[in-house]
Amino acid sequence: MSVVDVQFQFDFGSPNAYLSHKVIPAIEARTGVKFEYVPVLLGGLYRLTGNRSPGEAFAGIKNKPEYGRLEVQRFVERHALSAYRFNPHFPVNTLQIMRGAIAAQMEGVFERYVDVVYSAMWEQEKKMDDAAVILAVLEENGFDGARILARIDEPAVKAKLLDNTQKAFERGAFGSPTFFVNDEIYFGKDRLREVEEEINRVLAAEGSA
Repeated sequence: MSVVDVQFQFDFGSPNAYLSHKVIPAIEARTGVKFEYVPVLLGGLYRLTGNRSPGEAFAGIKNKPEYGRLEVQRFVERHALSAYRFNPHFPVNTLQIMRGAIAAQMEGVFERYVDVVYSAMWEQEKKMDDAAVILAVLEENGFDGARILARIDEPAVKAKLLDNTQKAFERGAFGSPTFFVNDEIYFGKDRLREVEEEINRVLAAEGSA
């Protein structure tokens, strides 16, 4: 068992979670530690915590949204993420594709599913709460799209996503992206540097023990 357990709690509806997803492989390569991707339902976390989306919470506040867009652009440029496009259908109801992530785990195609859905959402500007669009995206990328979409209504799939979300809440999460390095919590793409520092700290401590 690894001395460091790193979780990435994500919902496809968060552009900052997408941006984190694109940067995580470099951190994994530098540290040798694999991130565990945990699908959670952002709407469920909001209900559990009383949180609201930034678009709702900061609506009408001058300069805050503008700064947020500037900060995203800086991150995109820093990490050369030129494929990123803000989804014109935002906000997207992610219930189907998040349940699909659970189904994909059960089907053994989770990692590729995550890549494909993130690309459709935040690079190809697809309307990923439309079942026909979801089916087309999955089929075009070699998945059995009909099977995955059929499985999202299975009680076990629904229960797993709810359980992930509840456990995330109980650990202290209130949004996405949320990271845990063992029991240390970090929120937001801008904490990825601290996530990597904590991984390295834990590894160094174990190595000197």
